[in-house]
Amino acid sequence: MFRYISQKIKTYKIIKSIKDQADSNGSGEYESLSQLTGSLIDDVVTIREKAGNSADLVIRELVLDGVSVNVISCEGMTDLLAVSRFILEPLRALRSKLRHKLKFTPADIYFALQKEAVAAADLNTAANTEDIFSYIMSGFTVVLVDGVAAGIAIGTQGFPVRSVEEPSGEANIRGSREGFVESVRLNMALVRKRVKSPKLRFDMIKIGETGKTDVCLAYIEGTASKKLVEDTRRKLNKVKVDMLLDSGYLQPFLETRSFNMFSEVGITERPDTLAAKLSEGRIGVIVDGTPFVLVFPFLFVENFHSLDDYSHKPYYSTFTRLLKWTAFFVTVFLPGLYVAVVNFHPQILPNEFLFNIMSAETNTHLPIMIEALVIHLVYEIMREAGLRLPRPIGHAVSIVGALVIGDAAVSAGIIAAPMIMIVAMTALSAFVIAPLYESVSVLKFIFIFFGGIFGLYGIALGFLMLLTQICALNNFGIPYFSPVSPFSFKNNRDVFIRASWRVLGQKNIEIGDLPGADERE
Repeated sequence: MFRYISQKIKTYKIIKSIKDQADSNGSGEYESLSQLTGSLIDDVVTIREKAGNSADLVIRELVLDGVSVNVISCEGMTDLLAVSRFILEPLRALRSKLRHKLKFTPADIYFALQKEAVAAADLNTAANTEDIFSYIMSGFTVVLVDGVAAGIAIGTQGFPVRSVEEPSGEANIRGSREGFVESVRLNMALVRKRVKSPKLRFDMIKIGETGKTDVCLAYIEGTASKKLVEDTRRKLNKVKVDMLLDSGYLQPFLETRSFNMFSEVGITERPDTLAAKLSEGRIGVIVDGTPFVLVFPFLFVENFHSLDDYSHKPYYSTFTRLLKWTAFFVTVFLPGLYVAVVNFHPQILPNEFLFNIMSAETNTHLPIMIEALVIHLVYEIMREAGLRLPRPIGHAVSIVGALVIGDAAVSAGIIAAPMIMIVAMTALSAFVIAPLYESVSVLKFIFIFFGGIFGLYGIALGFLMLLTQICALNNFGIPYFSPVSPFSFKNNRDVFIRASWRVLGQKNIEIGDLPGADERE
């Protein structure tokens, strides 16, 4: 009688701990999920039915003094050595540890595994079949004991992970060579290695009706405002997608407008860059399965910054930043200005320069605006072809485009030689500002159209419209063009110019301290 009551009490404690864990996670769905029944046969049948008896579902059956124990895992997701060390060996040694008992009970085995036998650092409780699938598909191994309506999820991750390498999209001359990888846990460790503070927080959220992708919200408590963190968490919880395969899927949900030419969310592949942004009160979103981490609130001027700016001398960093701003204006406005000046305002050009342009344009058979649109479209086609093709073939595309198509177009009188030079300058300038490549690729076509129809007045009107849109963007209460608009002389020490570390190190300006910011409580 006493043994029966003791077993019931232990079983009650197990179920109560599971309910408390579900309530603490805020799920509120304990009763609606497919709960484990405690009958091992029924539970295993349910798991196999839900998995469709998938080929990668591995279930190993063991018997401990008449009590059945099943070890469930997903093939290829676990480390076999860890499974043997943390699960199979403790199960074999369990008999000697409980030898003083006359008979094993399911609750005895469950508590012995949970408290004594299993030495794994990551140990969780699986309350239902949904939890079991979530754990085993994340590299855990779940142990079910016949007679106990709960499972023990043991961290035995061993799925293949790409090694930490230098990020290809954010190359630098000085600084770290480490970049994010596709594993969210490894990315979290790379950030933690640089921010050794107990205030660094990592909040996990699952997004995706089918994929259930792990998404990590990274921020520094006390530096990032509570309102910003709560608004971000609320927006992420409202995301309704079936599969979340890349961090780009989340960008539209974090932006204030459905359509704008510039992204209000930054992207980085570097842990040191993310650590620097977090220290300014920003939030990082790390998505499992992609090395591209989202950072916000993001400012327009940050598109012209790089990590090397803070390693070089201030005068050289200032020079490179001004060079990037010049490249931006050249990429966006040069083709449109060329079309507008040649069509409507040739008098502003020197006579010798104008004569050379006119002699080249008279040999072509297309209007200059159509000529500019065609040659830039051809360039975008060649760029896309070289990007998508395999690398050995991709290099051949650029050679064919530069030597064959360009020379043949000029010889046939389709494109004038000055226009080829305009395209080359525009393309090179666009590569200088890689974060804005998508935006400037479309904007240059718009300004070609404005310049070909309205001349310099159309260019000026388009510039005002573009500037208005940049100034109107406001993400999470932070003006997108801050600290240029609203202007702050103090905060412009790291915008167009880069002050020395003697000045920058005096006080770290947080994102909520920028002029016009209203995201703090």
